[in-house]
Amino acid sequence: MSSTLKAAETAPSARPSTRPKLSLVQRLSWFDVKASPYLYISPFFILFGLLGLFPLVYTLVVSLHDWELLQGQGDFVGFENFAATLQDRFFWNSIFNTLSIFILSTVPQITVALVLAAILDHNLKGKTFWRMSVLLPYIVTPVAVALIFSNIFQEESGLANNLLGLIGVEPIEWKRETWASHVAIATMVNWRWTGYNALILLAAMQSVPRDLHESAAIDGAGGVRRFFSITIPTIRPTLIFVIITATIGGLQIFAEPRLFDVSTAGGVGGSDRQFQTTVLYLWEMAFFRQDFGRASAIAWLLFLLIVGIGLINFFISKRIASADGRALKKKTTQKKGSSA
Repeated sequence: MSSTLKAAETAPSARPSTRPKLSLVQRLSWFDVKASPYLYISPFFILFGLLGLFPLVYTLVVSLHDWELLQGQGDFVGFENFAATLQDRFFWNSIFNTLSIFILSTVPQITVALVLAAILDHNLKGKTFWRMSVLLPYIVTPVAVALIFSNIFQEESGLANNLLGLIGVEPIEWKRETWASHVAIATMVNWRWTGYNALILLAAMQSVPRDLHESAAIDGAGGVRRFFSITIPTIRPTLIFVIITATIGGLQIFAEPRLFDVSTAGGVGGSDRQFQTTVLYLWEMAFFRQDFGRASAIAWLLFLLIVGIGLINFFISKRIASADGRALKKKTTQKKGSSA
């Protein structure tokens, strides 16, 4: 017992270890590793807060008031602007036009972009020339594109009706008929954005390991099968990004319908509003009728519509790409099991 007490007395006392003081260089190194990444990305969030988040919140405040362009803020009206907008037939007409042009532009645009990217992914002669060529329409300003295609789709002497006349088709009233005007405007959008999306998808395709294609080719998979079972699932994040951006851009279309026919009704979407989009109707409500409260309500309803359709596109594209990947993985597992 006494020996135990003596050992306890001679043993060093258990003291908490003190952290050594860091030098200035070590502190700067710690700051560079831990804190500097947040400083590098902070400009984006600061600008987003000032130019994105604040206007979004402020627009909601404006939509809850009777707010005119010259008189400024008026009485608080709650959700009356939203109720009045939802009862406005011109608003629902603009929603129909927007969705129609969106479908006619987005679906062919992404489909053709995928095909172009797959072709450019092969070893073509002069591949740099072809890749830059598909980007040229994107460089042209939207105003120039709208003016060029507005002349192409002229009803009397336009190039489109002249070409249709060569094969015996009667002239189409591109600027008076609803569906014809939607096709014409969607053609403008597709011509400008298809090459841009194709290059984004091409960059993703080039990161797909070639070993996967070679292994699938040895197993007997053809080019089309490899494209849908290997390429599409592998580039799924990029494909979802392209679909989301195309959805946002397609539902916010403004320049093309605004400049498609400026000779009728002040450029607000045709004489009968046959191609008036929601953003164009918002612009009319804000600067023609000078009702900022209603215009802000329209902006928020459009925002909710974009978020809803964007989420639907996200889940659908994610499910389609995942299904192809699971099918290929299941088939590969079955082959390995049969060979064993």
